[in-house]
Amino acid sequence: MSEIHRNPSNYGYDELVEDCLQVIRKYPFVEGYVIGHTVLGRPILALKCGNGERRVHMNGGCHANEWMTSALLMRYVEDWASACEGDDWLNGEGACRLYKEVTLWAVPMLNPDGVELAVRGVRPDHPFYRQLVEWNNGSEQFDQWKANARGVDLNDQFPAHWDEECRRRGRSGPGPRDYPGPYPLSEPEALALANMTNALEFDTVIALHTQGEEIYWNYRNYEPEQAEKLAKRLGRASGYKPVKLSGSDAGYKDWFIQRYRRPGFTVEAGLGANPLPASQFDSIYRTLQPLLTEALRLHR
Repeated sequence: MSEIHRNPSNYGYDELVEDCLQVIRKYPFVEGYVIGHTVLGRPILALKCGNGERRVHMNGGCHANEWMTSALLMRYVEDWASACEGDDWLNGEGACRLYKEVTLWAVPMLNPDGVELAVRGVRPDHPFYRQLVEWNNGSEQFDQWKANARGVDLNDQFPAHWDEECRRRGRSGPGPRDYPGPYPLSEPEALALANMTNALEFDTVIALHTQGEEIYWNYRNYEPEQAEKLAKRLGRASGYKPVKLSGSDAGYKDWFIQRYRRPGFTVEAGLGANPLPASQFDSIYRTLQPLLTEALRLHR
């Protein structure tokens, strides 16, 4: 198994692809899928683990400079698969029991084009070089870039009071962050995730971001009655703080809650300024792993 995701430094798309392939080869019961393609044509990869009736979705790498979430989610999928193979325990839970109860659909890196910008910067041979540098205020350093390759913030792309989010953001065009795009689901990455969600109709979703050690669990009172209680369970597992959020729309979690009236959570992992340093990976994962396992058993 690749060690890149175990102590990641600048975890980009190539590293993700390598890790996905090695997980699938090592654990034949983990299945790989392509749910769509990015603006630049990169396949958006999904991993399926589990054979249970309950369907849980987790995604990372929505915001480019939060690439650590991709490595964290890959680490979790491998740890669960390894525990299943060995008929072992994971956070006090029988891994094989979870496998029989739950099916996890993980999209570790929703925004590969953006992650590549944040991790490796932009070169003159990039197809959008001139526009990207202009949108990035003339800089070739993209470590603060959150958007996709068209300068659209994917977590402002979903049809949940999108017009209000546009007015709140006040962005008229592409940039490093906060531009919701010309219309909801205009970007292939957001559309791919929405299509996957509509096809599989998940029971629970977890959107991984950094940072703050917080769990956002509500959306305009569309959330189910038990949502806060479930968020507190996730909080007890991790030490993260459940937060009732207002003044934010058009995110994936927002849209999922509004559309399905089911539990959806945005988890802000770690503390500090994005991009979080790779040196924090192990300590962040120690708190996040039990939260993700708890998310798989929220139905109990």
